[in-house]
Amino acid sequence: MARITASKTQQPNKPAQENAVSQIREIVRRAADKPGALLAVLEETQRQNERRYLSEEALRTIASEMGESLARVYSVATFYSYYSLTPQGKNVIVVCRGTACHTRGSLGLLQEALSRLGAQSYREDEEASYTTDDAQFTVRTVACFGQCALAPVVAVNGTIYSRMSTARLCQVINALKKGAKK
Repeated sequence: MARITASKTQQPNKPAQENAVSQIREIVRRAADKPGALLAVLEETQRQNERRYLSEEALRTIASEMGESLARVYSVATFYSYYSLTPQGKNVIVVCRGTACHTRGSLGLLQEALSRLGAQSYREDEEASYTTDDAQFTVRTVACFGQCALAPVVAVNGTIYSRMSTARLCQVINALKKGAKK
């Protein structure tokens, strides 16, 4: 198992940690004995986190509360691209890099998004995501959304955009920069 390392963000204070633990306990209680409980607990825990990620402490708490090994919880959390172990920006842009999307221009979309958001040295082959210094945006890739007939596909804050063009992506990013919802 790869070592879980603490993020570079400031660690929460003791009352905040206790509140997070009690929230996770409640999430686990609601999901107990249901099929796919671990997935549901991971999803809800990430959703309730302000930066939409699963911290080391959250993973440890989930493992403990569910009676699972940390290795199993970590394995599930890292298998699915939906889950993040690093803090996400307020707005998350996910670019599909599957074959159909790639052949229809997703690399250009990825590069344009990164360029517009000030990424200087991001390398897709080295990093899973890029988050702006002000934590307003995260850009990441996914192997495939499974919507190949609609390629290229980009998700922005959970909304899927099919047949995305560079011009349309720039419009979406500019609207987000101005504070629009989508």
